[in-house]
Amino acid sequence: MTEDLKVVFGKNLEKFRQLKNVSMVELAERIGVSQSTVSDWENGKKMPRSGSIQKLADFFGVQKTDLLTENDELASNLMRVTEFIDIPILGTITCGEPILAIENFDGYRRMPKDNLPKGDLFFLRTKGDSMSPTIRENSYVLIKKQPEVEDGEIAAVIVNGDDEMTLKRVKRQNGLIMLMADNPTFAPMIITPDTPARIIGKAVQVSFDL
Repeated sequence: MTEDLKVVFGKNLEKFRQLKNVSMVELAERIGVSQSTVSDWENGKKMPRSGSIQKLADFFGVQKTDLLTENDELASNLMRVTEFIDIPILGTITCGEPILAIENFDGYRRMPKDNLPKGDLFFLRTKGDSMSPTIRENSYVLIKKQPEVEDGEIAAVIVNGDDEMTLKRVKRQNGLIMLMADNPTFAPMIITPDTPARIIGKAVQVSFDL
């Protein structure tokens, strides 16, 4: 880790924090570190790990590289972003066999409002690899709450009554509704009266921490 990179990162962090008008204390609370850690980052004394850099990027609504390189034009663009919103993370959804649909609140991810669809939004964290390579394990999938999706779109689906939840691509064929995995090693789930399903939302965006 070069000293120059620490200094560049620290200056960018301070610049973005001031543009967003948040204190070190608030920023530290948002990403789960101490105020002294934020201070060390801004002063170029320490460099955060990749996961913390991603949290900072999500908070400011920028890319990780924007925190690691000098870019004065980006700061001007950021000033035009007028509003961010905190979107709740409501637990884990499987990309494999269905799991119990327990909505465990797991914090927030901050997103620029201008880039988001209208409606009720929440994040689910993925487990399993049935939607790979489209959605890999431990990704954060942004869900727009809605009762239906178009053919071929990815949805968060409650199956077997209200007990289990999965993330699958919805396919309609010859009067049948199938929940399809993007990973070809997984068999489709066919929805019947004996295996009912209910769409809770459409997957509209995916992100992940390195």
